[in-house]
Amino acid sequence: MESDAAMGDVELTGPDEVRSSGGTQDPHLPNPDQPKLEQTHEGEFHDDHGESGPVGVTKATYLFVFCAALNSCNLGYDIGVNTDAGPKLQSSMGLTDVQLEIFMGSLNLFAMVGSLSSHFFSDRYGRRVSFVVAAISFIIGVIIQATAASYGMLMFGRVFVGLGVGFGLAIDPVYIAEISPAAHRGKLVTWSEIAINVGIVLGFISGAVFYNVPEEQAWRYMFGLGAIMPAIMIVLVKTTMPESPRWLVSKGRQAEAAQILQKVYPPDYNVDAVVYEINESVQREYAAEHAMGW
Repeated sequence: MESDAAMGDVELTGPDEVRSSGGTQDPHLPNPDQPKLEQTHEGEFHDDHGESGPVGVTKATYLFVFCAALNSCNLGYDIGVNTDAGPKLQSSMGLTDVQLEIFMGSLNLFAMVGSLSSHFFSDRYGRRVSFVVAAISFIIGVIIQATAASYGMLMFGRVFVGLGVGFGLAIDPVYIAEISPAAHRGKLVTWSEIAINVGIVLGFISGAVFYNVPEEQAWRYMFGLGAIMPAIMIVLVKTTMPESPRWLVSKGRQAEAAQILQKVYPPDYNVDAVVYEINESVQREYAAEHAMGW
């Protein structure tokens, strides 16, 4: 649960006070040449940026969104790989049709548990930590599945895979929305859905790669390959992906949020006003969650 934001080491002012810097009008404000009209940064949320037009998407934003979307490939890969690995697994371990169906279908059950727990964890520890936790869970699960000698071990590994998939899939769109300019959030969040389909294709390709490998080994290799993408995800989180500006503001770390927003928005954009609006939004959300009644 996001807590009521403290005011950190950056003094936040109202929209009327942050609309200009050094005596010059911010060109991204609505009606910059008409001071009699109200000057606010509400346009940051309504795609209204005056005569300068909507802000563009920076290369850094594309990079951050790409990294986050990569996490959704894990779900797609598991769907795709089971298409070919499932029959091989059934033949190799002598599973019944019911056992195979439980193994493959249980992913969605465990993923629901993971997604339900993601809200508390990501709000408490941050989006970056949540990505790492999801990736580690997925890696543990695929390793257990790839080395399993019994049906019980397969299902044990499936628990970790499902938790990792659900946990990560719930964080992806949240992070992408919070790291993107408001005017472009809709289209950038769809990258998560595209990544799922990319993962499905990669799962199909793994079946072709191990087509001539004995089925007793092939399905293990196919499951094991699933550890590559979450491992890459951990590296990207540690080296490339910043924390969500909204989460930082909710924890009273406005200065850090402003530094990240400077990469997300064009040069010379007045990010202090964006930080102010995020802070206002966080406080309204906090008040609504703690309001009495329905």
